[in-house]
Amino acid sequence: MSSLFNMTEIIFLGFSQSQHLQKVIFVMFLLMYTAIVLGNGLIVVTIMSSKGLSSPMYFFLSYLSLVELCYCSVTAPKLIFDSLLKRKVISLQGCITQIFFLHFFGGTEIFLLTVMAYDRYVAICKPLHYVTIMNRRVCGFLVGAAWSGGLLHSAGQAFLIFQLPFCGPNIIDHYFCDVHPLLKLACSDTFLISLLVIINGGSISVISFAVLLASYVVILHSLRSHTAEGRRRALSTCASHLAVVGLFFIPCSFVYMRPCITLPVDKIVAVFYTVVTPLLNPIIYSFRNTEVKNAMRRLVRRKMSWEAK
Repeated sequence: MSSLFNMTEIIFLGFSQSQHLQKVIFVMFLLMYTAIVLGNGLIVVTIMSSKGLSSPMYFFLSYLSLVELCYCSVTAPKLIFDSLLKRKVISLQGCITQIFFLHFFGGTEIFLLTVMAYDRYVAICKPLHYVTIMNRRVCGFLVGAAWSGGLLHSAGQAFLIFQLPFCGPNIIDHYFCDVHPLLKLACSDTFLISLLVIINGGSISVISFAVLLASYVVILHSLRSHTAEGRRRALSTCASHLAVVGLFFIPCSFVYMRPCITLPVDKIVAVFYTVVTPLLNPIIYSFRNTEVKNAMRRLVRRKMSWEAK
């Protein structure tokens, strides 16, 4: 274990070494992160404080927004802070910690999206039994299972990385720590570890995507017997979910479901699943939803009336 800490710090190359571009990056990501915090935070507060948004769909959405907020916070604040510095450094222990939380919240999000697809399946295909099947206890269990699945996934990734000795070079061509870039810094054979990393991350993605695909195949098949208005409302809800799934799964699959190699384009792709998806989640899921918008208006009016008193 002593060899693990021969390399005590890691240097990020980030997006650019140009001082001008780093200022642009600082402003851009600061604005995006602020919007993510405000948008997802507003969704969580609105759903928790509104009695009219008590259905399982909104229950899961509140947790998805919370996870998106936490997930983005693992990488974005460090990126914003580093864009002001010439030398972007993180300790080795901090790097492994970042990997743990990145995969914890990322894995939890994958499982939550799968749970939400199951919720839509029950709502559309078994509407008469929906309240019975998706009761409060079941919803709580599914959310707990999503968090537990994310924890097991991230603990597995961090454990595999922690077994390796790192002795340099200590430079990563990225803006945050992740499994593939860090494996390149190991000074031992990483073939088996790389294989286990791919199996760990790939199996979750493949199984979850298969469940999502199966759910929507059944949903689309069952919609044939619905009225035109029923089909329109169901497709609107499902389209929002599929948009978030696509924005998250496609770039994640590109990075994690391949041999442990790093590509220059990985940094740009990572922006989509660490920043863009959490940014668009409030717009795709909530700000197009009349019930959520009305609940937000009521919440703002209530807050203004309290301040007036």
